[in-house]
Amino acid sequence: MKEITDEKLEKYFDITGQALKKAKDNISKDNSKKEFAADFLDMTQRYYKDAKYFREKDDYVNAFAALSYAHGWLDAGARIKLFDVHDSKLFTVDD
Repeated sequence: MKEITDEKLEKYFDITGQALKKAKDNISKDNSKKEFAADFLDMTQRYYKDAKYFREKDDYVNAFAALSYAHGWLDAGARIKLFDVHDSKLFTVDD
């Protein structure tokens, strides 16, 4: 496939949106990690917002790229345990 379809873009908006909600709801209880978790969530939300902007402009390539960055921040936060998530469908972590 050489194009980003509406369906594919919507799928990744959905997946990243679910992961963002799960991360927000499961911030580590370790107080030393809360500031870092907040920073990771901020970066995620900025890229997610950028993705929406690009989609509105019919710039699907940059929308998909922004979603990829957003989800990358979430995965990185999950891997270093800023988010207490155990969902290998939404994150690159073990269940």
